[in-house]
Amino acid sequence: MRKKRVMKNYEELRFCDDFMFGKVMEDPELCREVLECLLQEPVGELKEVRTQREFRYTVDGKPIRLDVYNEDNNGSLYDAEMENLNHRSVESHQLPKRSRYYQGAIDIDFMDKGNSYRKLPESSVMFICTFDPFGLGLSRYTFRECCEERLDLRLGDGTMKIFCNCRYQGGDLPEELQKLYTYVERGQADSGLTQKIEQAVEKGRKNALWRTQYMKEWTVIQDARDEGIEEGIEQSIEKMLRNGRSVEEIVDFCGYPYELVKKIEDKLLVDA
Repeated sequence: MRKKRVMKNYEELRFCDDFMFGKVMEDPELCREVLECLLQEPVGELKEVRTQREFRYTVDGKPIRLDVYNEDNNGSLYDAEMENLNHRSVESHQLPKRSRYYQGAIDIDFMDKGNSYRKLPESSVMFICTFDPFGLGLSRYTFRECCEERLDLRLGDGTMKIFCNCRYQGGDLPEELQKLYTYVERGQADSGLTQKIEQAVEKGRKNALWRTQYMKEWTVIQDARDEGIEEGIEQSIEKMLRNGRSVEEIVDFCGYPYELVKKIEDKLLVDA
């Protein structure tokens, strides 16, 4: 079993860390600029940026949480997730299945508001990775539904899944995008957008409320882990899952094997 993850000092948090990523992206204009740079296409004015957005749709109310979820004034939906390896394998992140899971949650949330499936909006689920998620050396992997017999025939269901490889250094990307990738992966801010992000990060490091929220997150998870030493690891994992912690959070913060945590989550979903 892996060693318990050591808490990162709040002052050391970077944009690529989940907590700081979510907080900085709460700024609608900055969030829009980041999305436009990553997508390389215009994004409408964002109505609202919701970080750590929870969707509850199982019988026992177990939620999934999206890092940065927002809607623009054209009705398009965007989910952006920051992904670090954190001493885990690429496979353990389960990005393809998670993209499917998140897309389903977004659609169910829309339908639960009394909307018709005919009005399902355009939506994008994006993973910003500090590693190559598929190991093929591409700068970005974009997936849309298409016909296997006619690859030029698109299903047109309005969904898109994007996996950004911020380690890419091929030299053929637009300069602003390459500098954003470099900033996410290395923390080097040398463009207008990345300097703006870094200023927001530096300001965030001085935000007392954010610091308190960060410490509380750690305290909740560590308390659950410590309880697990006495009551049993499996019971501890189950408790954290029922309290809304994702598989990835539990693996990252507690060091439990991914396969064990996922097995317990699957059992809870079946029992629900």
